[in-house]
Amino acid sequence: MGSELRRIHLATGNAHKVVEFQRLADESGLALEMVPARQMPEVVEDTGTFIGNARKKAQALQALLPANAWVLADDSGVCVDALGGLPGVESAYFAGPQHDGAANLGKLTEVMREVPEGRRGAHFLCVLVLRGPDGVEQVGEGRCEGVLGRAPRGGGGFGYDPLFIPHGHTRTYAELAEAEKNRISHRGRAFARLAQWLSGRSPFRSPPAT
Repeated sequence: MGSELRRIHLATGNAHKVVEFQRLADESGLALEMVPARQMPEVVEDTGTFIGNARKKAQALQALLPANAWVLADDSGVCVDALGGLPGVESAYFAGPQHDGAANLGKLTEVMREVPEGRRGAHFLCVLVLRGPDGVEQVGEGRCEGVLGRAPRGGGGFGYDPLFIPHGHTRTYAELAEAEKNRISHRGRAFARLAQWLSGRSPFRSPPAT
């Protein structure tokens, strides 16, 4: 493959995710260019599952691109034990239809305010759907267990990152260095599974060392 970049189109308008996916691609050792969607069709995320929503987004973007294009879509969220797994697939809309990241984070912080330490368990879940020519599809899933802090901390990351403390750490996702977060995050783990599959598949396979 040499230095040639292989393009994968991202079915997202989230600038933070675009940056994160490119860095994950760079860290994978594969020569991948993650291309943000120029025009992402509006997709109603109504399947009730992470994989269903991700597949729906991937198919919607794929329909607008040439037949040989590769498309990657994700659906992810935080699942809180004390809330019966909520917000889950509704993580992006937790504060209502006119959502934004700050409002969602604020609502979760408030909802969890009186929950004691022993009941603040949560996990992040990410499902990635990669689709290519001729109906090829590969799914990668990643999960990171942790707890929710009392108040948001840290200036990195996005979404619920300032509230989530992964197991084995005292810092939130938003306080971790980017490379450190990518090694343990739900999205990093899901992408690593796809990268492993891509590394053995033409045209993504790297040439043998000489």
